[in-house]
Parts: sequence; structure tokens; C-alpha cells
Amino acid sequence: MRRYTENTSFQTVVDSENQLSNLFGFKIVPNGIFVDYDGTIRLIKEGFHVTNEEHILAVEKLIHNQVESIELKDTYYVHRKQLNELELSLAQTKFKLGMAYASAGKHDEALKELDEALQLDPDNFLIRKQRWYIRFPEKFTPVIDIEWQKTQLEKERAEEKMRTKDDCGPDGCIIPGTQKND
Repeated sequence: MRRYTENTSFQTVVDSENQLSNLFGFKIVPNGIFVDYDGTIRLIKEGFHVTNEEHILAVEKLIHNQVESIELKDTYYVHRKQLNELELSLAQTKFKLGMAYASAGKHDEALKELDEALQLDPDNFLIRKQRWYIRFPEKFTPVIDIEWQKTQLEKERAEEKMRTKDDCGPDGCIIPGTQKND
């Protein structure tokens, strides 16, 4: 984030614990939340990007007090599945546990939790990217390989679609961790 905000006059923060994403229901990164000095939210944009001219112009208008607030249309990412409260809570818990394992250098345990979180919340790109970062760190440093991510996403979604057909039936879908290994 630093490279994008070095020459700005407003403060930027990074939500390393994913709290704002959970609060606002974000499923991708990066996100933009513009809060004025009084604490009033003036812009919330899932998928905010500093190279998108529309996003830059929106922030400039806010900085120069040309508008009170701005709503940007979401054309970048469409949520396919709505989670119920239990699924969302379990996915968030597994994500948090996975990140704790990753911070402790326990990558196998982290991937297990993140894989299960993604099965619960397959549209959550935050979970997906953390799995990728652990499995394929070379795709994220020194430069993030966006084309690889697009290809990987297509590949994983095709695999998930095939798996879903096998895992779901008239009584519902298999929930990760509820089946005994034969």
C-alpha cells in the first residue's frame, strides 16, 4: 500500500485482521473507505484501485470538498452466493485461525483452515489470495502476477464446480470437517 500512498496528504491504514472486510462484507482486496475528520464515511468501495481513473476522481472530489459522498457502481466483482450467519461466522473464524497459523509459520495447518474457509465462502477472494500467497509466494513478490491470478481463479472455479456436483444432494451439501474418512 505504501507505494500508492507515499505522496498523499491523507492517512491510510491497512486492515490486517480483516475486521472492516467482515463488517462491510468485502470479499476482495483492495478496498477503499474514505472517512472524513468527523468520522463520517464518505465513500466505500469494494475493489477500489488506485489505477482506476473513476476511483481517483472520486477521492479527489472528496478531498477538495466538491461532493459530500460518492457511490461507485460495482462492476469489478459480483458475489455469487449469500451466506447465512452460521456459514459466515465459521468462514471468518477459519480464516482468522488460518492467518494465525500462517503468522506462526505453520503453513500446512494454515492451508487446511483456509481451504475449509473457502469451501464455506467460495466467493471470498481474501481467503483465496491468502491461500495462494502461502502456496505460491513467488507469484506475489517482488510483483503480484495478476494474469496468473486470473488463470488460477478460472482453474479453481472449474474444479469447485465439479466438486460441488459430487458433494451436494437433496439433503444439502457436505460441510467441511463433518465427514469421517473411510
